[in-house]
Formats: sequence, C-alpha cells, structure tokens
Amino acid sequence: MNKELNKDELAEFQQFVEGITPLTQDKRHFRPPATSRKQLEVKEVQIQADSYFSDIYQPLLPVQGPMRWCREDVDAMETKRLRRGDYIPELLLDLHGYRQTEAKLEIAALIHACIQSHLLCCCVMHGHGSGVLKQQVPMWLAQHPQIKAFHQAPKEWGGDAALLVLVDIGDRPHRR
Repeated sequence: MNKELNKDELAEFQQFVEGITPLTQDKRHFRPPATSRKQLEVKEVQIQADSYFSDIYQPLLPVQGPMRWCREDVDAMETKRLRRGDYIPELLLDLHGYRQTEAKLEIAALIHACIQSHLLCCCVMHGHGSGVLKQQVPMWLAQHPQIKAFHQAPKEWGGDAALLVLVDIGDRPHRR
C-alpha cells in the first residue's frame, strides 16, 4: 500500500535531508587471496611433472651395457663426455626411499632448479633396491624436453645406481 505524502510531510522530509551528500560507491571487488611465489613454484613443478612424465611411454633405451640416452639434436660426443666424467654434477638428487610419484616430482624440481640456477649437469641417484626407480628414472628423463643426454654415472658419483644428467639451459652461458 502506497501512501501519498501530503505537502507538509514532503516539506519536512526535504528539510530533514537538506545538506546531506550521498555516499560514494565502494568499487572494491573481493578476490581470492593472492598465492605466494613459493606456492606458485611448487604448483608449476607439479604441473610439469604431471605433463612431461608418463609411465606408459617407452623410449628406445639400451638393453645391454650402461644406461645412456642422447636427444637426436645433441652431439653423441656429449654422452661420451658424461661417461668419462668431464662434466661434474653441481646438484645431487638422492631418491633412496622415494615412491614413484614422489620421485617424479623431485626430478621435475631438480630440472627446474638446474634451469633456474644455470647448472648444466646434475646427478640423480636412484639406487639399486627393487629396481623400480632404476627402470623408471631413465624413461622419465628421456621424456623431458630440457634433458639433452644422460649416462650411467662414473664410480665416484654412484656407478650403476646413479645417472649423470645433462640439462639444456638454453642460450645462457654455462661452465663446464
């Protein structure tokens, strides 16, 4: 029910609101809280691990002799340099006691750290154990686009229980 205001009430209302300014509209939008840089890096590494590493893909790896692999566009001499120990690994990753899913994330984080720190060579120690990681780690490394080559490590870096990995850091200068 709408009541019509009589002239006295209307005049009284106008007198009452005289000099009042309207409130300004608050244009603040509510957004989700910003994620920290650390959380973004962890999420990026996890996405990379999920997207690059497949348990189904079977690259052509040697059956006999030391474990080795070289990307097609990389000189085979790089594999020989890894075997001889010309490259000294600057980062070591020990996967002893890790499950496959944890190992995937750690390998992705290692590759990411090498690229961020401009490190050309790293060492992944998978151990002997039941042989699951020893079999899977080379397959995962061969799938990653930033891996140039890898070779079974020399004795001083773990022998047949480790791999020396050559990482593609792009056009950035590196030291050997």
